[in-house]
Amino acid sequence: MKKTSSNNDAPVVYSSEFGRMCPGCGKPLKDCVCRKNASAPAGDGVVRLRRETKGRGGKTVIVIAGLPLDADKLTALAGELKRRCGCGGTAKDGIIEIQGDHADVLLAELAKRGYKAKRAGG
Repeated sequence: MKKTSSNNDAPVVYSSEFGRMCPGCGKPLKDCVCRKNASAPAGDGVVRLRRETKGRGGKTVIVIAGLPLDADKLTALAGELKRRCGCGGTAKDGIIEIQGDHADVLLAELAKRGYKAKRAGG
């Protein structure tokens, strides 16, 4: 499939022939080579848990950063941690957000899974 050139040179994100398209490589999502080559984010090997309330209407969220996992494994781990705590949350942009103040439970669970985890912040 040929990309159409326009003034803004925006990548094709949907094709009526193939469906959703990868904006990186221009191939259909099922044939995308960008996601397969994406590596885990580099870090110092320490998983950090911090408590945040800013911008969330006063609600407490535990943010887990520094996990050396790709997007699929990060989503799977987030689901397991949410079930362990019995709460909601999400995995996005290389971090996991767990609703509520469950830092002690999460710290113990990550240590049990073999991660070097510690609390960050005050």
